[in-house]
Amino acid sequence: MSRLKRVLIVLGSVAAVLIAAIGGGFLWLYADAKVSTAGSTEFTRELAIPPLAQSTVRADGTRVFDLTMRAGRKEFEPGKQTPTWGFNGDYLGPTLRAERGEKVAVRIKNTLDEASTVHWHGMHLPAKMDGGPHQMVAPGGSWTPNWTVDQPASTLWYHPHPHGATEKHVQRGLAGMFLLDDARSKGLALPRTYGVDDLPVVVQDVKFDGATFDHGHGLMASVGFLGDRTMVNGTPDPYKQVGDERIRLRLLNASTARVYTFGFDDDRRFALIGTDGGLLERPASMDRVRLSPGERAEIVVTMKPGERTVLRSYPLDAGLDFWNQRFSGGDDSFDVLQLRAAATLRPSPDVPARLGELEVPDGKDTVRGRHFDLRMSGINGRSMEMSRIDETVTRGTSETWTVRNDNGMPHNFHVHDVQFRVLEVDGEKPPAELLGAKDTVYLPSGTTMKLAMRFDGPADPDTPYMYHCHLLYHEDAGMMGQFVVVEKGQQAGKVRTPHAHAWH
Repeated sequence: MSRLKRVLIVLGSVAAVLIAAIGGGFLWLYADAKVSTAGSTEFTRELAIPPLAQSTVRADGTRVFDLTMRAGRKEFEPGKQTPTWGFNGDYLGPTLRAERGEKVAVRIKNTLDEASTVHWHGMHLPAKMDGGPHQMVAPGGSWTPNWTVDQPASTLWYHPHPHGATEKHVQRGLAGMFLLDDARSKGLALPRTYGVDDLPVVVQDVKFDGATFDHGHGLMASVGFLGDRTMVNGTPDPYKQVGDERIRLRLLNASTARVYTFGFDDDRRFALIGTDGGLLERPASMDRVRLSPGERAEIVVTMKPGERTVLRSYPLDAGLDFWNQRFSGGDDSFDVLQLRAAATLRPSPDVPARLGELEVPDGKDTVRGRHFDLRMSGINGRSMEMSRIDETVTRGTSETWTVRNDNGMPHNFHVHDVQFRVLEVDGEKPPAELLGAKDTVYLPSGTTMKLAMRFDGPADPDTPYMYHCHLLYHEDAGMMGQFVVVEKGQQAGKVRTPHAHAWH
């Protein structure tokens, strides 16, 4: 009995040590998962402004841009050269700009050693021009998509979309803005001088392992990559000297997994004037706006002579559980961009009380409803399959899509080609930041949204568009489906599994 006692005591002691070690390890992981640069950033670098892409106009009126995907090196830290990818440069890409009604063509060359694509996020265009995973461009290859711009003024963007590798390609630096203008927006008294009082703000979170990017996923992070600092337009710790009373910030969450809650360090209010698909009907005054990966927001902030204010990302208030709040980055905060007002500012007019007219359906003419259940295992229980058409929609009709996330982790939802109206969030009227035209929405676990959209064509039964979670780790893992647009009575065609072509 005494020997058994001793054995039990030893075993109990070992178990206690193991439990303490495991508990201590978890507490260390939990504490280490929280990241914050708020209040400690020195803002030592002037904000880089992506150049406006040069273009030529053909005899038929087509505006032609050139984009080359290429490898490069960039000095993010003094004396350290980081391997990168970019469009027409070492990191990120130029800002493309076109007007409603214009024909555009983009001559794309791929000089990388991997096949990739260029997807026009938020653009209404034919499926064959969409730049999804079915339009791969081989190393050394080229592709020239062309279409007519037929949507309101808005802040869109472009990025790669290769199936299974989108996260990696975006992280390396392949992204840029695509701005659309129209007659109505040009007639509004809004800040509009690009790079002066109308600023592109491409926000990414990054982590460095010495001189190279660290793209590893945290041990407990089910959302994907989460960095420990942010950059704007490829600039770490950025500031921008401004000389106007009102500044328009075109916010783009170009991160692959992180959700930002943007506000200012002094809690000043700003005017939200636009969302993914263009201007709101009227501005909304707020002090926070939340953007998940892929979402955009246009805000106007008022400055006083000589003052400084910091655009900050605050901890996420989205009803996440204990685990996801910490390990999905919900407790993190970042100083993103400092605005420095000149001693004397050019006066700016008030933000107009009326801005635009929404061109998205209100749900009253819906002819069909569809349901989408978001899970890491796939959407509606099916993982992405390149040769399978999941949904077939009829050109010229409106539908209401009900999207639900009860997966126990955050997701969001992006639909190619269309802008939609958020009708309901958990049965209630959506908040101000979801009242405009949208193509991407954030759904914390336990959230259900109803989205109204119209499919205006053109019909193409053989070439699909995508819908997917835009947390890119989730997308790459199979949280994506495909739909085709067909004429009334037409059936979906047979989609061929693509391989990269050196298209011309």
